[in-house]
Amino acid sequence: MKRATVVLASITLLAVAGRVCAQDQGYSQSLGNRQNVVPAGTRLLIGLQDTLTTRSAKAGIPFHARTLEPLAASDGTILTAGLEVRGHVDKVEAAHQTGRARIWLAFDEIRTSKGWLPLIAVVTDVPGVYSVKVDYDREGEIEARTSKRQQEAEAAAAGAFVGAAGGVAAHNGKDAAMGAAAGAATGFMVASGLGQELTLAKDTKLEIILDRPIYVGRT
Repeated sequence: MKRATVVLASITLLAVAGRVCAQDQGYSQSLGNRQNVVPAGTRLLIGLQDTLTTRSAKAGIPFHARTLEPLAASDGTILTAGLEVRGHVDKVEAAHQTGRARIWLAFDEIRTSKGWLPLIAVVTDVPGVYSVKVDYDREGEIEARTSKRQQEAEAAAAGAFVGAAGGVAAHNGKDAAMGAAAGAATGFMVASGLGQELTLAKDTKLEIILDRPIYVGRT
């Protein structure tokens, strides 16, 4: 009877040990199969390889860029700088149409040692270029800082001052008013013919933030 009890206890212990071993093995396998990623929220600099301008760019036009700094993956792997990036122009608003030039860029792929991988990111800054600004809350909208309408108003005010100067000098209120009107019209016509299109020249640096991780393999 005692021998049977000992045998039964031994079988029970072996079964428990087997389950624990299987669980440990499964846990080890799950650790070994974890995705190796560059996490969402990572910021990086890229350099444009093409020139983009609101004067001629259309939605859908492709562009190319390269990463300017290394990227760290979750397993500690470092993706060196110089990776190719593909994207396209998502939307354009030209200054001569809307008064303020704006452009939206979409990112498609990044080339790693694993091949071309999906890249989903948003522009957060154009560092070093003070004539443009980025509105991250508006899906990475890049726009010219000075609008055409603002230029028109400033030019009209300057033109009015110049036009009125002759009448003021002659102490003639009527001539001054007429001169101001003519000067304002001239100022408006000059400004409205200018516009301020937005140009992102080749080698312009863009700071982007990853909206989704870049999956670079399994650890």
